[in-house]
Amino acid sequence: MRRFFCVVMIMLLLAVPVTAEAPIKWVDFQVPYESLKYAMDVDIKTFDQEKHIRWVDALALSACRTGGKCGLPSVKKAVQDLLGNVSPEELLGDLYKYYDYYHEAYDAVLGGMLGSYCIEKDGQQIAAYGLKAFSPIAAGYSYAHSDDFGNRRSFGFARKHLGHDMMGSLGTPIVAVEGGIVEAMGWNRYGGWRIGIRSFDSRRYYYYAHLQKDKPFAPGVSVGDAVQAGDLIGFMGRTGYSDRENTNNIETVHLHFGMQLVFDESQKECLSEIWIDPYDIVRLLHAHRSSIRKTEKGYERVYPFTDLDYEQFLCEK
Repeated sequence: MRRFFCVVMIMLLLAVPVTAEAPIKWVDFQVPYESLKYAMDVDIKTFDQEKHIRWVDALALSACRTGGKCGLPSVKKAVQDLLGNVSPEELLGDLYKYYDYYHEAYDAVLGGMLGSYCIEKDGQQIAAYGLKAFSPIAAGYSYAHSDDFGNRRSFGFARKHLGHDMMGSLGTPIVAVEGGIVEAMGWNRYGGWRIGIRSFDSRRYYYYAHLQKDKPFAPGVSVGDAVQAGDLIGFMGRTGYSDRENTNNIETVHLHFGMQLVFDESQKECLSEIWIDPYDIVRLLHAHRSSIRKTEKGYERVYPFTDLDYEQFLCEK
């Protein structure tokens, strides 16, 4: 019943009519780690202050001035400008015509990563505002990675790599970066065993591929389930590149992690999908990792977590 309620609620969200304006069709997300970290820290620091500087506001202002490059000096200047009493329109002049685009695009990318959450430690419920997204690799497990988005791939057909590869050990626990609804699960000839999770606000689709042979998914996870950020969803492997299910045809054990933006449902399962480079986001999340432990009954989170911004959509398994 609870799972059915979750599915109904997400369908209602997706059914909201779109505005007359055409949806964004392309996002080239180039905000470097240093700028993300600085803007995030300012957002968290000023949350309880009279002037709360939201990181999306600062990054959008910087992007208008730099054509989306958002170097750290530009982001710092944007923060200082926003601390004053001058509006972005007054600050930007003619460049303000780009502000709505960058703000909507960056809010789509980052909108679910900062906010209110509750975490349980030593039997205490601790509510806070801050980073509520997690690295896809659980705490205590090492990995290697580089910015490989856009590299050439040839299996099936020549194409660009629309994700981020994180190399690690077979069976490494994989967790949900952000909370949402499990939208896809099973075998894909390219991604092998994979799972796709749509964020609660429906704007982000997270894709986790090449999961472990034989036991790819966390026990109890099914399509239609609601998961919390940091929940165990599967295990790292090297499946894929085969029409035959449960085949290890990938040479290197790794997680393929992808982030797709969805401004309109017509952008799903089509030739005009919007995939962004998540490398700097993964770097940002490296310091925020979910602790998973194995018990006699299976796996469990060490510190239970609740996303308070979307609490009404969450279901207990």
